[in-house]
Amino acid sequence: MKCILARPRGFCAGVERAILMVEKAIEKFGSPVYVRHEIVHNRFVVDSLRKIGAIFVEELSEVPEGAVVIFSAHGVSRDIYESAKSLYLKVIDATCPIVKSVHRSAIRYANSGCSIILIGHQGHAEIDGTLGQLPPGKIYLISSAKEVHKLPAMKKGVAYLTQTTLSTEETSDIISELKEKYPNIQGTKTGNVCYATTNRQSAVRSICKEVDLLLIVGSKNSSNSNRLRELGDEQGVRSILIDSVEDLRKNMFKGVKSVGISSGASAPEHLVLEIIEWLKKHFSLEEIIEEQTVKEVTKFPLPLDLALT
Repeated sequence: MKCILARPRGFCAGVERAILMVEKAIEKFGSPVYVRHEIVHNRFVVDSLRKIGAIFVEELSEVPEGAVVIFSAHGVSRDIYESAKSLYLKVIDATCPIVKSVHRSAIRYANSGCSIILIGHQGHAEIDGTLGQLPPGKIYLISSAKEVHKLPAMKKGVAYLTQTTLSTEETSDIISELKEKYPNIQGTKTGNVCYATTNRQSAVRSICKEVDLLLIVGSKNSSNSNRLRELGDEQGVRSILIDSVEDLRKNMFKGVKSVGISSGASAPEHLVLEIIEWLKKHFSLEEIIEEQTVKEVTKFPLPLDLALT
């Protein structure tokens, strides 16, 4: 059996920054520090941070007054910032800078008088945060091209934004429908899909030409990991999303001569390495090839007060 590894894979700059911010906060303020929502959508990351003193909560009411609270990489609504202020919490904002840019765009469009259409998945933490940047009625959420016709006629300006972890294929049809309905709509050609999402999708698309089975390492609630698995299916390759080596079974590989592996932007690299070791133990691996489509150099700096710890 041959094993082909997609690169880039795994942690993006926003995820690396968010995890490091939790670690630095514990180092500076001591444990516990509180994290609202999973810092990133991966249970292994969450468990490792829990072991060194992070307490994960869903509501700020679970955080003691005056404590340190970290907002996850997915971003939060304006109401959450106000609630934290009223509880006198020490806020450390680990929102991904790319998500922050979507928030700023939403506010800028609204201030210019535009109605905003947000493309994304209802209930995802990132979408909740973006919707919460504006009062109700200023922003409309859709997740498919079919929903475009349900949108109202809008006399003033219209703009669209997208969830950062979608695929370009997922957004292209929706954007086309929006442009047909609102010819003067504003928005970037491919929406706000982040560089890391695009790079990982391109890498998976590349190796799909050479494999019989695609394994995507990532948690079930990770949007970008699910998109990678769906992309593999779309390319005609049997694709499976797994949390870790514990999900592997020998019968998955019946008739497989070449297996491809990638991982979502919130999945640690050690999970991929453990899978490779499992494959070596259970099969005769003729070769392990790493195919890199682009080199990532993006880094996001820490806030100054944590960078100095």
